[in-house]
Amino acid sequence: MKIKNIKLLVYSILICQLAGIIGSFATASSVSTWYLAINKPSFNPPSWIFGPVWLTLFTLMGISLYLIWQKAKEDKRAKFARNFFLIHLVFNTLWSYLFFGLQKIGIAFFEISFLLVFITYLTYIFGKINKLAGILLIPYLLWGSFATILNYAIWQLN
Repeated sequence: MKIKNIKLLVYSILICQLAGIIGSFATASSVSTWYLAINKPSFNPPSWIFGPVWLTLFTLMGISLYLIWQKAKEDKRAKFARNFFLIHLVFNTLWSYLFFGLQKIGIAFFEISFLLVFITYLTYIFGKINKLAGILLIPYLLWGSFATILNYAIWQLN
């Protein structure tokens, strides 16, 4: 990967990290109270793992976004993909507010299911434009799939 525009790379990563920071406001208020008290499945990861995983995923997402964004001026597909990605970040952040902030586990499940469709499509269209950009989204797709299953299990247990 050749970095042509370091400012755009940093900006792309920061946009993704900002989405995580915004979502963490809802998470922080519930993770040590409400979330501890609800029933969780046996495969629920320990709480400490979520921070490092999301930090890594948002960084990979940012690099992926950068690879697409640098092509967006001359490629209509890349411009669409970039804009779709930015819209998808709103849905990524919304899940934290639904699940942790409002404690609406069922509604959060339907939202994350919709988000998983977004992530799947993003992985596909990013990969069509830039193979590495698509590959960098695969861990996010896998984690999003796991999170969807986890959200469903928590919903069923509560």
